[in-house]
Amino acid sequence: MSDSRNELMRKIQELCFACLDMNLYLDNNPCDKNAIATFNSLCNQFLEARCLYENKYGPLTNFGFSPSKYPFRWVESPWPWEREFND
Repeated sequence: MSDSRNELMRKIQELCFACLDMNLYLDNNPCDKNAIATFNSLCNQFLEARCLYENKYGPLTNFGFSPSKYPFRWVESPWPWEREFND
């Protein structure tokens, strides 16, 4: 697997974690404007990185969350859980 693919997947994982972490913080601090701005920024970065990955390498999720180009790309290998990621 190419380094750029690994790097992009790592970025997606990091941004996903950061979004979840900020979400948990905001559950307890819903009026923190700076945290909301950070959360929104991280969510946008996550969506951009995910879209870039999916356009280049295919969908990461199924069940209607990831639009597909023709032909339907979900059936292409390797599937997200079959991919090996190196540190």
